[in-house]
Amino acid sequence: MKRKIVVFILIIVCFLLQCTVFKQFSFANVVPNLLIVVTSSFGFMRGKKEGMYVGLISGMLIDLFFSEFFGFYTLLYMYIGFVNGFFKNMFYDDDIKLPMVLITGSDFIYGCIIYVLSFLLRGRFDAWYYFKSVIIPEVIYTVIVTLIFYRIIRAINRRLEDSEKRSAAKFV
Repeated sequence: MKRKIVVFILIIVCFLLQCTVFKQFSFANVVPNLLIVVTSSFGFMRGKKEGMYVGLISGMLIDLFFSEFFGFYTLLYMYIGFVNGFFKNMFYDDDIKLPMVLITGSDFIYGCIIYVLSFLLRGRFDAWYYFKSVIIPEVIYTVIVTLIFYRIIRAINRRLEDSEKRSAAKFV
């Protein structure tokens, strides 16, 4: 229960930071996607189930406040958390390469899916413009911010795991 509350608060904080603070620090109208960082991180740190849970909450927040169609971002973020959950067995707590690659790939695929489903299907065929002015800057900005936020998320996860181990040891 403690984990769920802490993770929910972390999602809310990242959502608020993404929508308020980082809007002020946007470069070329691009904001880092902190919810992708959180969803991907919990996906490969904790597995598919928790990745989907974090993706569900993150996507619902985006859908509630910014989307025309409820469920679009929810489903997209859940898939991102689920796919990142496949890499749980490859995850080592001290290695930063795998998290960086997975978060970069998740954000890139997220941007491509948004382009295809939101713009290409509406007849806007200038893929190169969207790619160079939205997808690539967002991926770069997200990767830079990930260097800081991933360490915080990892520290929170470590503390929660230590707390869970201590409470489990009480019952043994």
